[in-house]
Amino acid sequence: MDRIALTGGTPLNGSIRVSGAKNSALKLQAASLLTAEPLVLTNMPELADTRFMVELLAQLGVEIFWPKGSGRLSMHGETLSSSIAPYDLVRKMRATFNVLGPLLAREGHATVSLPGGCAIGARPVDLHLKAFEAMGADIVIEAGYVKAAALRGLKGARVMFPFASVGATEHAMLAATLARGETVLENAAREPEIVDLADCLKAMGAQIEGAGSSTIHIQGVEKLGGATWNVMPDRIEAGTYACCAAAAGGEVLLTSVVPETLSALLDVLTRAGVRVETGPDWVRIARDPATRLKAVDIDTQPYPGFPTDLQAQVMGLVTLASGASIFKENIFENRFMHAPELRRLGADITVRGSEAVVRGVEHLRGAPVMATDLRASVSLVIAGLMAEGETVISRVYHLDRGFERLEDKLSACGAQIRRIKSGEEG
Repeated sequence: MDRIALTGGTPLNGSIRVSGAKNSALKLQAASLLTAEPLVLTNMPELADTRFMVELLAQLGVEIFWPKGSGRLSMHGETLSSSIAPYDLVRKMRATFNVLGPLLAREGHATVSLPGGCAIGARPVDLHLKAFEAMGADIVIEAGYVKAAALRGLKGARVMFPFASVGATEHAMLAATLARGETVLENAAREPEIVDLADCLKAMGAQIEGAGSSTIHIQGVEKLGGATWNVMPDRIEAGTYACCAAAAGGEVLLTSVVPETLSALLDVLTRAGVRVETGPDWVRIARDPATRLKAVDIDTQPYPGFPTDLQAQVMGLVTLASGASIFKENIFENRFMHAPELRRLGADITVRGSEAVVRGVEHLRGAPVMATDLRASVSLVIAGLMAEGETVISRVYHLDRGFERLEDKLSACGAQIRRIKSGEEG
């Protein structure tokens, strides 16, 4: 397996262009199953996860055209050849489960394996299935597969989510676009990626109101058409590079961003003593490397609160801060798996259930560490940028699932970082 080696102590200076949002792109890819016409996505991130989704779509009969390095993905599902999503593909990433709703809405039936993905908690799909049952689907779980049928088509329904689930909101919205009548999603999640998906679906002919609020109305239509859609910038990637710049010191300009989607993180960075400036589509992060960061407290919440997907990055950042930082994880259980690896670098972190306390230390020292999930892998990069000596991160396939050309982007700003290919000597 590939590894990443980096040597800390070098400030970052330069600019980084942020890629398209992984968490939006994956659901936009699933939307291609709703129409017989081409759906073209631009600003498309080339990631392990988006490639997994392309593999699955191709197996279902979608024609794919995605020239390497183009950032332009064309998907044409004129005639679907299958409504079965097998375990071998769905096990790699839980977002592939989102083909269930579109297949059910368009074909009237689907068989999809229960999903896999990062080991950061149960993240059950029962909310997804209850939404489809409310729309009239018959659902059976058998031998690890969800078998769903709505042979007379889905019908509009009122769906009340017990908590604001991003995945369930997006999945129900996808299916509801082709249901008969009106579907109302209550206590819906409000993340920007949901708005991006809704706007793309509207460009395809869907009738959706209220995306970005807690109540979404979808009036089903008979069919959807094609569209060309620009994937929104990735706020998690942007936030990650902001943490990298804050950790290493120096000055980094992040371009192709939507600053308002980063408000919670930018507020935390400002409280930590980082200089933050924003423009219409850019954010500048600056810190004197000689100035020590201040401790900050993090309480993860659904949008517009602090995102759970940036919790690990900030934990890596404050390992050298003065004072104690308290992290409260409210979204996923078991999402402090990066803490033991950060301790290998010398961090002082105590975890009790859903709370972690990080007491800033004077120095981190490079060591071999292991990525345990997508965001944890980047927390180790951030800590490695501050550590004395060399840090070598193994199992970086987790990182490749969500970050496009990370080593190139950081090295262009002066980071001493390189990839060690499988079989190469470190």
